[in-house]
Amino acid sequence: MVIVEFVVVPLGEKSLSRYVAEIVKFLGTKGIKYQLTPMSTIIEVPTVEEAFEIIKEAHELMFKLGAQRVSTTVRIDDRRDRPVRMEDKVRSVMEKVHGG
Repeated sequence: MVIVEFVVVPLGEKSLSRYVAEIVKFLGTKGIKYQLTPMSTIIEVPTVEEAFEIIKEAHELMFKLGAQRVSTTVRIDDRRDRPVRMEDKVRSVMEKVHGG
């Protein structure tokens, strides 16, 4: 699995929550695992290509909602030696926090 963190920002807007809500609705239609955080959205998909397609659609959605300028940032974790999911990464850290 590929874990991708992304941020789509329609520039010039004071509040982004309505835009973020539309991205969350959009992700819900994709049938993929996602996690909304206070500062970004994380998705888990089988391939980098699928991630880029989803992010491209989310980016374009901002223009459909009326944005005139959009900035999108992407960070990819593509581990191929073994399958890793979002919760695996969190669990690994928490085990170390708790002395495991």
